[in-house]
Amino acid sequence: MAEQTEVIEQIDPRDIGTPDNWVPRHPELIRLTGKHPFNSEAPLPLLLKQGFITPTSLHYVRNHGPVPKLSWDTHKVVIDGDLSNPLTLSMDEIAKLPYIEFPLTFCCAGNRRKEQNMVKKTIGFNWGAAAVSTAIWKGVPLRYILQMAGVKIDNHDKIRYVCFGGTDKLPNGYYGTSITLKWAMDEEKDVILAYEMNGKRLTPDHGFPIRMIIPGIIGGRMVKWLNKITVSDKESDSWYHFHDNRVLPPHVDAELANKENWWYIPNYIIYDLNVNSAVAAPAHDEIIPFSSFTSDSEYTLRGYAYSGGGRKITRVEVTLDDGKTWLLSNLFDPEEKNGRTWCWTFWSLKVPTHNFVRSSEIRIRAWDFANNTQPENLTWNLMGMMNNCHYRVKIHVITYGKDVVLRFEHPTQAGSNPGGWMVKQQEQKQSLPSAPAKDPKTESSSKGPKYTMEEIKKHNNEKDCWIVIDKKVYDCTKFIPIHPGGTTAILINAGTDCSEEFNAIHSEKARKRLATFYIGDEVFIDYERPLLLWSNSSLVLKRSGRVS
Repeated sequence: MAEQTEVIEQIDPRDIGTPDNWVPRHPELIRLTGKHPFNSEAPLPLLLKQGFITPTSLHYVRNHGPVPKLSWDTHKVVIDGDLSNPLTLSMDEIAKLPYIEFPLTFCCAGNRRKEQNMVKKTIGFNWGAAAVSTAIWKGVPLRYILQMAGVKIDNHDKIRYVCFGGTDKLPNGYYGTSITLKWAMDEEKDVILAYEMNGKRLTPDHGFPIRMIIPGIIGGRMVKWLNKITVSDKESDSWYHFHDNRVLPPHVDAELANKENWWYIPNYIIYDLNVNSAVAAPAHDEIIPFSSFTSDSEYTLRGYAYSGGGRKITRVEVTLDDGKTWLLSNLFDPEEKNGRTWCWTFWSLKVPTHNFVRSSEIRIRAWDFANNTQPENLTWNLMGMMNNCHYRVKIHVITYGKDVVLRFEHPTQAGSNPGGWMVKQQEQKQSLPSAPAKDPKTESSSKGPKYTMEEIKKHNNEKDCWIVIDKKVYDCTKFIPIHPGGTTAILINAGTDCSEEFNAIHSEKARKRLATFYIGDEVFIDYERPLLLWSNSSLVLKRSGRVS
């Protein structure tokens, strides 16, 4: 039986001063975008330790903005459009309708994005390999709601859509997306309006009081805080439906995508998840002492695998000799439903420990029921989505204290956490002397005035807003009204050092634009460190502070 971590939910001190200061969150979740908005995943070993069903508090979270404060008693869902009987339903009315309940693996299309960011910066933040979780969802089938509303079914070739909208207020309007009406009405697709997760009402981060659940596809299509469903002959008009969740060709950068409207080319939109897998054990930086080796000692490799569209994982293979031979792992198979599964698979493989000594890496690949498998190498794309190349864990033989040990190294660590063999590779490239000269028009000077943090803290409102990024001070007051991420994202960081937040989610283009707001540099004053001053011929000891 899986050992589940005690559920600890509290108001995180990092949420104080943000619009989410009322939302309880697990302290062990890794934050990927600083204080706000809240985007997080669990540490990979901790995630797998929970077992097949992920506790709600450790389920990954993807938020584009503040969590709406909604009430079960007053929230309503409007169903309109090409219908003969448009409806407005309260939560109590929805909860009394026929429901279904089933486990589902959720996965963000950006899972494992940090690996792509190590090759070349995408326009997305650093998801690790734990932007995936599994929960039990309960809700009313969408087809039942649409039938109640008098959906018009015909046999013509014309494609119609069901569009979903949320109540969250974002810089580019509401968050929304759509699927085809045919998909929505297919009983085998299990599309539901969910109001419970793991046996309880949804939590705020997961869409309370109601959200869409569309099995087998990326999490970005499952609109949270749902308040509107519209049947139309056109797909969703939400900005996020077009400018999010797409895999563009690798030659397309942000400038080209905007100039030539690549966001609106239908070939590149993502729905179904692709096949993917990762290693959880051995964990990053885990060690095995040589002194523990015996002639028959074994180590059990463990991890997860998943695929989209209800396709079952049929095998997960492991190679310790760079692909010359592949070992077949054991699978923990989820229960199938009419020949399809909506859940991940756990895999394991016992390996003689001495085999690691002769190997430089552990590499894995998964296969699904349609014989889709993972590519050997990564292919970069602008949004850093759907990365599913072979997952590689490097093996190092090192001296550790008085012992010789095996040390395992994953490609990256989530968010701004350091470590990973891909991270080292990038750092080595950046340290090469062939870097181009800095453009004085786009790079911040380091010769401006000096400001202490005490001074910077005073500039903390919408009429006087300073921020610090990488020890440089910027006056962003004039930029607040036109910030693409909204005013809140800047104001909650006013008068503070927000290096982590900025570096986690901003592109090189944004960094160049930021340089135009540069006003000086931050200096550190240690008020506890004595400062020795000469006064006339006497040595004076002061505690007025020291600049360093």
